[in-house]
Amino acid sequence: MASDFDRPETLDAAFANVDGLLIVSTDALGVPGQRQRQHLNAVEAAVRAGVRHIVYTSMPNPEPGSLIPFAPDHHATEQAIEQSGIPFTILRVNWYAEAVHLWLPQALKTGTWFSSAGEGCVPYIAREDVARAAAAALSRGVAEGRLNVTGPAALTTAQIADIVNTVFDASIAVVSVSDEELERGLLDVGLPGPLVELLVAMDANTRAGGVDVVSDAVERLTGTPARGLREFLAEQRTALAQGA
Repeated sequence: MASDFDRPETLDAAFANVDGLLIVSTDALGVPGQRQRQHLNAVEAAVRAGVRHIVYTSMPNPEPGSLIPFAPDHHATEQAIEQSGIPFTILRVNWYAEAVHLWLPQALKTGTWFSSAGEGCVPYIAREDVARAAAAALSRGVAEGRLNVTGPAALTTAQIADIVNTVFDASIAVVSVSDEELERGLLDVGLPGPLVELLVAMDANTRAGGVDVVSDAVERLTGTPARGLREFLAEQRTALAQGA
């Protein structure tokens, strides 16, 4: 049955007789406020439909003060779910391992990775592992509250570069820069402003410890641990090398 988070009138029929509902955060980031409205429309429809369990894909530490531009969308959605009275499992998903596609091909090509993340750490997690965790949380039907969903190890930029160099037989060097220097460099190579803003914010947030948390939630929910970054990169080696 067709449903559209931008058209709340389509959601009642779609959610009818649904016991467990997975709300995957949307990619509507181009229009300010649209993503949050979409999510809140879905939560309100879940209340009307009498849904018994909501699973939602959020982000680490979305509370006020986060440096990530889209954090308020997640925080508002979490608050709406909590206030709905419906039992919930909120998966605070760390940064996707697939995000390496944004910088790794260029770093392999040039041998240099510019970063302002400092000694901050990221426990990257593959989308497939997030999907397994979400499916398991939904099928269990047990409200887990808020869970951090991460890869098995939080890694600094230098540690990530070491893994990349091993997997790709490369010699990428990390060059630490300021947020302002990173912004200028990304704009100079032609990246669009909104993407540059996000990439700089992600490095700043990492440097501030905003994503430095590791959990075993994937293994606890599914019985199988999340893959490490080395394993993920080995699987993606051909595609990433071709991109370089």
